[in-house]
Amino acid sequence: MNSIFLQSPGASSATTLIMMVGMILVFYFFMIRPQTKKAKEQKNFINNLQKGDKVVTIAGIHGKVNKINEDGTLELETSPGSYLKIEKQALSLEWSATLNKATASK
Repeated sequence: MNSIFLQSPGASSATTLIMMVGMILVFYFFMIRPQTKKAKEQKNFINNLQKGDKVVTIAGIHGKVNKINEDGTLELETSPGSYLKIEKQALSLEWSATLNKATASK
């Protein structure tokens, strides 16, 4: 005879509850927590920008920060004498870090 038929109905609901809690914990530790950490790092990156920092936008535009405006934008120098006004949120932390790591190793 199967052990399923020998268990009481309360034991089955307790097992289901434990499985649901386990799934919630897995979602938290593998999805929610890393995204929160990444968002915090992106915010710190944007808040710590300074004139002269080399950055890459999420569109792949490389440049150097020329001026940081109070309205949440910055002036990016893409080539000598050529400037773009972009939102701070359009900067990529990962690509900027890779760019700076590559130029530091040269």
